[in-house]
Amino acid sequence: MTLLQTEELTLSYGDTEIIKDLSLQIPEGKVTVLIGSNGCGKSTLLRSLARLLKPKSGSVLLDGKEIHRASTKEVARNMAILPQGPTAPEGLTVLQLVKQGRYPHQSWLKQWSEEDERLVREALEMTGLSDIAERAVDSLSGGQRQRAWIAMTLAQNTDLILLDEPTTYLDLNHQIEVLDLLYELNREQGRTIVMVLHDLNLACRYADHMIAVKNQGVFCAGAPEDVLTPQMVKEVFYMDCIIAEDPIFGTPMCVPHGKGRLCGDRCQFKSVCEKP
Repeated sequence: MTLLQTEELTLSYGDTEIIKDLSLQIPEGKVTVLIGSNGCGKSTLLRSLARLLKPKSGSVLLDGKEIHRASTKEVARNMAILPQGPTAPEGLTVLQLVKQGRYPHQSWLKQWSEEDERLVREALEMTGLSDIAERAVDSLSGGQRQRAWIAMTLAQNTDLILLDEPTTYLDLNHQIEVLDLLYELNREQGRTIVMVLHDLNLACRYADHMIAVKNQGVFCAGAPEDVLTPQMVKEVFYMDCIIAEDPIFGTPMCVPHGKGRLCGDRCQFKSVCEKP
């Protein structure tokens, strides 16, 4: 399995430090979700883990080696990254897009092979795109497009997949569709999944490990039931809430509430809301 970690990592944009002296380890073979308020640095952290942003100081280690000292192809053979809102050239077909996932494995001596063909075919099958492989990516629905990009990362055949807000701009049905796919990849193939999500309740449903980011570092980390607490939501998202049990999955569920006058007469937590 591929091990990803940071050591005293500091990230900045210009003179503004976003992450400072952060040391953490991504659990192997698990689904890890980064959460936090807008602008807290979670996407910046993911970009650095994916070698898209060079550290100001400290390091990101992939299997014990500094990721920024490795070649692009070497990193791509071990880790796949799906950035937020990727775009494909006009007219590019699903099949052509997915085939790009095999390019890190190509060289002058090793051209397109039967193994490449097999992995592309399997990626299309796993994402349910085999029947529309010849369609243009820009003609697909939002959920289909996102699955096409995920299929490209699967074709890379890496143990580690990083995704920045993979459910952004998708309706609820397509959000569940994408998250179910990632969950199955983890459970059935043991792939390590690291992603940024905004929806706390979906994060709790799918995550084995959650990392809450605040104040240039990790506010808390652990299993969803340990991380999602009223105190964490108050401190990280500046919001009061009740933590209930998801009636379907049994995972923690965040229920935001107002301050008395914002709650209806039927609110069963009204007495809690009205507390100073």
